Amino acid sequence: MERPFPLEWHVRAIDGRVSGRPKFQQEQRAAMWGLSDLGVSMPNIKILDNVEHHNLKVKPERGAVFGDNVNQALVFPNEFRDLQREYPILFRKNAEGAFQAVALLGLDRDENLYLDGDRWDAHYIPAVQARGPFSIGLQRGGGASATETDAKIQIDLDNAAVNTEDGHALFLPQGGNAPYLEYIIAVLRTLHDGVGMATVFFDALDKLKLIEPITLEIKTSETRQYTVPEVYAISEEKFQSLPADELNKLHKSGLLAPCYWALASLDNIRQLVARKNRV
Repeated sequence: MERPFPLEWHVRAIDGRVSGRPKFQQEQRAAMWGLSDLGVSMPNIKILDNVEHHNLKVKPERGAVFGDNVNQALVFPNEFRDLQREYPILFRKNAEGAFQAVALLGLDRDENLYLDGDRWDAHYIPAVQARGPFSIGLQRGGGASATETDAKIQIDLDNAAVNTEDGHALFLPQGGNAPYLEYIIAVLRTLHDGVGMATVFFDALDKLKLIEPITLEIKTSETRQYTVPEVYAISEEKFQSLPADELNKLHKSGLLAPCYWALASLDNIRQLVARKNRV
């Protein structure tokens, strides 16, 4: 029988920044553009080609070697419906001071409590992690379309999951995309659409002054407590007090449901604490 543990967590609004920082990973994997935004070298990224890369495969395993040892993952409002069933969704500010959403995966540095050996123990994996060695590259068109950009699938050939012997094939033997590549295309489309939606979402919340800094205190045992720093959430009080016309505007723009999902997701902190106490 597992020992009893307190499922205690507390969120309260604050006026300033959070103090008393534990070890909490700040870096995020860039959503679409590889890792260049974080200064991480990815020197062998190529545009995916159905001839040159016809024999490539990608291992389905998860783990630290594949970049999954992160305690938070960048996420987007068009994922909130799936995310809120399993992860706490919080807001943070990036280096430029813009809001972004993250799924909380762990409490210590490099800790992903949803990893179970070589598998991800959840029904939905955040798209930024699910994409694996793939990313989106934008290329200028030629000729009359020189001012337009085309989105191309890129693959990091140095990624540990990429090989020619074991894993999911990218292309069918007779030609065409294999099911796994179709899945990756859907994941990348989620990221592509999510980047644009996130800007609209946070602009709307900021205009309505719905985002507030919070202190997130998580007690995992009688002697251990974490304070997650520099996080924000939707003010439930202000959200519930919105006039009907503002709620209607959010609904018509498709932004009302993500607000509810983000608020509901905080109940998953209990689940995170349970995972932490099983480690």
